[in-house]
Parts: sequence; C-alpha cells; structure tokens
Amino acid sequence: MAKKPLEGIRVTDFSWVGAGPITTRFLAEYGAEVIRIETKKRPEILRLAGPYKDGIPGTERSGYYSNRNPNKKSISLDMQNPRAREVVVRLIEKSDLVINNFRPGVMEKWKLGYEDVKKIKPDIIFVTMSMQGSTGPHSNYMGFGATLNALVGFNHLSGFPDKEPFGTGTNYTDHVAVPTHTAYAVVAALRHRRKTGEGMYIEMPQSEAAISVSPLAVMDYAVNGNIQTRMGNRHLDTAPHGVYKVKGERRWIAIAVFGDNEWKTLKDAMGSPSWAEDGKYATNENRLKNQDELDEKIEEWTAAQNGGDLTERLVNSGVRAGLLYDAKEVLEDRQLNARGNWVYLDHPEMGLSAYNNSPLVMSRTPAQLHSPAPLLGQHTEEVLKGLLQMSDDEFNSLKTEGILD
Repeated sequence: MAKKPLEGIRVTDFSWVGAGPITTRFLAEYGAEVIRIETKKRPEILRLAGPYKDGIPGTERSGYYSNRNPNKKSISLDMQNPRAREVVVRLIEKSDLVINNFRPGVMEKWKLGYEDVKKIKPDIIFVTMSMQGSTGPHSNYMGFGATLNALVGFNHLSGFPDKEPFGTGTNYTDHVAVPTHTAYAVVAALRHRRKTGEGMYIEMPQSEAAISVSPLAVMDYAVNGNIQTRMGNRHLDTAPHGVYKVKGERRWIAIAVFGDNEWKTLKDAMGSPSWAEDGKYATNENRLKNQDELDEKIEEWTAAQNGGDLTERLVNSGVRAGLLYDAKEVLEDRQLNARGNWVYLDHPEMGLSAYNNSPLVMSRTPAQLHSPAPLLGQHTEEVLKGLLQMSDDEFNSLKTEGILD
C-alpha cells in the first residue's frame, strides 16, 4: 500500500470533547500518529457520555468517545503534577504538532504555551482552538458546542416561527465548522514547514470558524437591516421546500423544488392534480406567498403513500426528495454500505463496533481505520518506554509518584 499522506507526522494531542478530537481523527485517518494526553483522575468528558455499549456506563464503553478517537494512542498523565511536564517535553521534542482546545491560559499554566513549546521544538506547529480566541473581552469565557451554537446565531434560526428556538440537534460547530477549518490550516502549515523549515502558531477561535460557514443571516442584517428568524424546513427563496408526512408512525419525506421547471416536474409526479394549476402556485414568487396552503396540499398527497416507494418514484422523475432516516436506516443504507462508509473495529471492551469511514476518498492514498478508540492510558508504557526510551526504573518511579495515573 502507498505511503499515507501524513505518515511520519506525530501529534501531541491535549484536545478533548469535540472539535479537537475530530480534527485529530482526520489526521489519524491519513497516517499521523496521534498521542492523546489523558488522565484517569479526570477522564475525558465524552468517556462518561452515552450512548454506552449495552447501556452499561463505563469509561471504555462510550460510543460517543469511541467514534471520535479511532487510530489514536492514549497515555495517562497527571498534568497537575509538575514532573508531568518533563514527560510532555520529551514527547514534544519528537512531535510535529501540539494541539489543544482549552480556554486561554491553561497550556501557559503548565509552561506549555506556544512560546514555551517553541523553545522545546523550534519548528513545532502549535494549534489552539479556544471558544472565542485568545484576545478580546470574552476570551476567557468557557463553553461547549451547545453554547457556541447559541452564540453565533444558529439556535436563533433553528425551529419554527411560532415556537421557541430548539437548536441544531447536535453541536454542529464541533462536528463541521471548527475541525474542517483546523485540519485545513494544519495541512497548510505542514506544507509551509516542509518548504521553509519554519513552525507555525495556529489560532482557531471556534466562534469565528462557525460564523464563516453560515454568514447569510449576518450579511442580510449588515446590508438590509433585516433580522432573519426561524422558518422551520422552508427556504428563503424557493417553494415548496419542506418535510411532509408519509405512511407510518413519525415518518416523513423531504421535498425541495427550485424554480418553475422543477415545480412542473413535481406536478407531473403528483399526477397533475387540478389544485396545482391554480395561478397562486404558478410562479415561485406566488408559491412563496402561499406556502401554508401549498404545504397542506402536498402533505395530503404524501400522507397516503409509502415513503420509500415515493422517494424512489420522485427521484427517478427528477424531483429532489429524500426519506427521513433514523439511525438504524442510516447504518443499513445500501448506498453507504456499497461505498464502504461503515468500518467495524474490534474494541477490547465493547467488541465489534461501527465507525464511519472518512468521507474524503483519495484514489492513491485512501483513509484507513485500523484500530478502535484507545482505552484510557492503554499506550502509556508503549510510548514512554518505546518512543521516549524511558528506562524501567524511571517509568516505575513516575508510576509510584502518581505522575502516570
């Protein structure tokens, strides 16, 4: 097999929970050796978050943690002990990248901020991913994806016009905006270092990364003074665009029509009902004005039909449509399975577990998932005695002092 794009790159990974671990998962999929710094005294939050294998809680049984951390190694190190820094320094000396998503000041408290780390390894690439950046009046605010979604305006736009905001359903910023921007920056910094020999400081304020992928509402206000609000499943510029009931308990289909030609295609697929020929639906402008009635008419038609059959018929007719899947259907989807989207890895405690493969397909150097998420501290001895060439006496001394917890 061809050499992986990031083979030979080593990452000292202090990140936890969401955006950081997803970023380092991207790197690990393409060959980077990612070594997580964890501690048994304060386990990573997601190790203590469900869903758990068989519903039994445990630090090694979280599907949430597991999916974000395949291909990685874990060492257990009590960073509150001053001697732990000695171990980290030796690891950084052999690393290419140091990454954290703590609030400003945490790494500096351990004398492991960028200026400190640069003295240890001058060509290091140092990534920090705090909530709102290292400067400014809110730089020390703490938060997670749920609060960040609210802060950047996502929650305000999520929901129905006559109801309270209900959020994005997941910590969207953690999963998409921040890790993809950060991974791009890391690859650019690695390329820069290869050409110049210079390291790089990368600051990725999570709030700013999030806003950059959803700027329309902000720009609408900046240009027009218009504050957009919730509109359910509808679209600002086109109709019909929504989610409609089909046969069965809590079953829906999504249908999106862009332009009059696609509206004609949908009418034909519906059997050209007489109501659809009314002038109030003739143009996109009119359909936008009469969306309530239009959605009711469409749902009267969809509600009597099997969702799977209807989806296939609409798609084959040229209508943009998709059945709303639950998790079981996503895992069993023929298309995803045909493309090898799901990889099953044998975890020491959870057994065979599903992991989603990288969505990025590279013909010569494909991503590879080769090992499940690590047990907490699983690789402490391997990394310290092997990579850092620590003697048995030194290793045992660190263990006795509680530095290796």
